[in-house]
Amino acid sequence: MKFSKPYHKYCIPGITMIAVLFSACKKDGNPNNLPDADAAKYAGTIDGYKSSDEVASANLVAYWDFEGTNNEKISGANPTTVAGNSFVEDGVKGKALSLNAGYLYYPLQLANLKTDVFQSFTVSTWVQILNNGSKRTMLFQLARPGVFNGSLNFILNTQSFPATNTDELKINPTFTAISGGMQDNVNTKRDNPGDPNYFPYLTPKIGASKWTHLLLTYESTTGMFHIWADGVKVGAFPSRNVGTNLFKSYEPGEIIIGGNYNVIPGKSVNTDVSFAAMTGKMDELKIWNIALTDAHIKAIYNLGLAKK
Repeated sequence: MKFSKPYHKYCIPGITMIAVLFSACKKDGNPNNLPDADAAKYAGTIDGYKSSDEVASANLVAYWDFEGTNNEKISGANPTTVAGNSFVEDGVKGKALSLNAGYLYYPLQLANLKTDVFQSFTVSTWVQILNNGSKRTMLFQLARPGVFNGSLNFILNTQSFPATNTDELKINPTFTAISGGMQDNVNTKRDNPGDPNYFPYLTPKIGASKWTHLLLTYESTTGMFHIWADGVKVGAFPSRNVGTNLFKSYEPGEIIIGGNYNVIPGKSVNTDVSFAAMTGKMDELKIWNIALTDAHIKAIYNLGLAKK
């Protein structure tokens, strides 16, 4: 703390008084008035982080940065089948993956996504996408060989609105439970605000040149399955309970980015044609083996806006 003016000494018989005039407590470049050491530590940070790579880094189990490569960074896994894929500049951080009716297929079981280390989870990515009025989009699938529904399916119901509607995107992820049944959540309209399960209809804005942040969390101890879009919770049905409704990562597992088996020639598992290979862009696809906190999620969003 620095004094704004020199101290002044006043003399009264038998008493010496020193009056000190203090400056305001706010420091230049340090609006939170942190001690000098802390101010230096947090200089240039957003929500306490200098980069989104710092957020819960000890629990990060898979990461695609798409910096000119399709390889998953932690395991080094690379896709064996790809289509319609390229890399473009001006991603959220550096380059981004661009898919034109495309997908990436990884047949390798990632050790970090096996059941013993992958019960709670967070999946986060940034997308540039439009509705298409006819087909759904699978952003990411933790696939089960020969089975239509994977252990985890990050689904966008892009068939719900025409491409001209950039104000609404229906997000509808699902996962397979221990019981073998499917659990889901969706940001959807609810007509009865008096319903105890009522949740207001919230949806992000999207566009071919707008980066939108989408994120899922699942906490195995509570059964809560949340959807976040641009730093805000948007899912209407988060409670999946526990017991037989718990998420299960069935093994062996494979990974498909931008599609499911039925969009990959020669790998169709049934006659369902509701999905199309993805057209849009994706960046910073990350998976953690915990459900990130609200503060973590908002930090990732704010850091992404700043391209950090």
